[in-house]
Amino acid sequence: MTRVLVLYYSSYGHVRALAQAEAEGARSVPGTHVDLRRVPETVPDAIRAKAGFDPDDTPVATPADLEFYDAILFGTPTLFGMMAGQMKSFLDQAGSLWARNALVGKLAAVFTSTGSQHGGHEATLLSTQIPLQHFGMLIVGMPYSFAGQTSAEGIVGGAPYGAGTIAGADGSRVPSATDLAGARYQGAHVARLAARLAARGRADAVA
Repeated sequence: MTRVLVLYYSSYGHVRALAQAEAEGARSVPGTHVDLRRVPETVPDAIRAKAGFDPDDTPVATPADLEFYDAILFGTPTLFGMMAGQMKSFLDQAGSLWARNALVGKLAAVFTSTGSQHGGHEATLLSTQIPLQHFGMLIVGMPYSFAGQTSAEGIVGGAPYGAGTIAGADGSRVPSATDLAGARYQGAHVARLAARLAARGRADAVA
């Protein structure tokens, strides 16, 4: 079985919805085992409640979990033009994996949510890829074979660098059908590539 992890942080549910779609897409590829996990929250409960954060009972991952997957899809909201601090803190704790080259050659992909079309959507997708490349991971985007990202009819999230959605300034906009389709497409795309790499690795081992 190819093992895929969909790992995310979400405050108001937008990235969680994308993560669920990513997982659905990955599971559509035969022979793929998919886990859906979130990074630990760092915001105190009182502040979460005051800010109206959505409750989330998705199991929490640890950095040590990452090395047991063939591919990892990272989902984060955009905060001031970059990944959320919770995701950065999680990655900052993976130094032992970096030191052992434990993630080298594994696939990685990124998806995001922003408040506006020009609020750092692509910047977050691209900058989140930077630490993943330091880990030696192979970056997978969302190719134009997902034609939905080129639509000019209404607001569309995502880019060639990854799936995404636009939440609106007040967070009231939910991911559109196109946004969710993009996430499912990316999840399946990553799972298919991971399966090919795993098969090639087994063939090389036999040879």
